[in-house]
This record gives sequence, C-alpha cells and structure tokens, in this order.
Amino acid sequence: MNKTEELPLKNYKMPVVKKQIYILDDDVSVLRSLKLLLVSYGFAVNTFSTAEEFFNEVPNSAEGCMILDIHMPGLNGWDTQKRLKKAGYSLPVIVITADKDDRFKEKSLKAGAVGFLLKPFEDHYLLHMVNRVLDMTAVN
Repeated sequence: MNKTEELPLKNYKMPVVKKQIYILDDDVSVLRSLKLLLVSYGFAVNTFSTAEEFFNEVPNSAEGCMILDIHMPGLNGWDTQKRLKKAGYSLPVIVITADKDDRFKEKSLKAGAVGFLLKPFEDHYLLHMVNRVLDMTAVN
C-alpha cells in the first residue's frame, strides 16, 4: 500500500475511553443503584464502602471523579477530602448526603468539593453534575 491510498473506514470503530467514577458510600443499596445508573450511561465505576478501601486500591495518580458520602465508618467525607489533598489526589469530589443540615453543603464546598447533592436526588441532577465536572477537568 502506498502513502496516498486511503484505508477503508466503514468498519473502523473509534476507541471509547470510559470516564472513571469512584463512589464511596457505606450504604450498599446506594452503591449498587448509582453504579447501575452511571454504567448505563457509559461510565466506568468502582465502588467502595469505606475510604480506607479506596485509598488501599486507588493510586493518587487516578483520574476521573469521586462521589462521596459524608457519613461513613472510619474516615467521614470531610476527613476523606483532607486525606485526598494530603496524599496528592486530584480527583474532583461531588458530595452526597441524606443529612439535611444546611451547614453540610458549605462545609463540603470549603473542604474542596466541586458539587453537593442531597439524597434522595433525581438521576439527571447527578448525571449533569458528573458530566460538568469531568468536562471541566478535561479542559484543564
């Protein structure tokens, strides 16, 4: 084949890079439902019921986005955010909680979260937030 011949493209498929989402929540039903939702929209999803599991399995060079519950055994959401920064992770964090305390949103955002959702939330709010966060990180 010489350099001027074109390769047929009709059977060529562009590689699809799935964007990675890490979900940390101690409620197994929340982990399961969020994973099903996000996988159905083409995301790669890893779930963890404690922050310690996450830190043991995911290197600080990981890319993607984290969805983080506030109330968990061991490290809570805020302590997890502090440890992420201290350990050199650059994952944007979306905090989710069922706790209706108005101060939690402010505290989460001050700790570095880029988003906050109160459980229960509608799927499209989470999907919009995840896509917006991942689009912002892709630009930077």
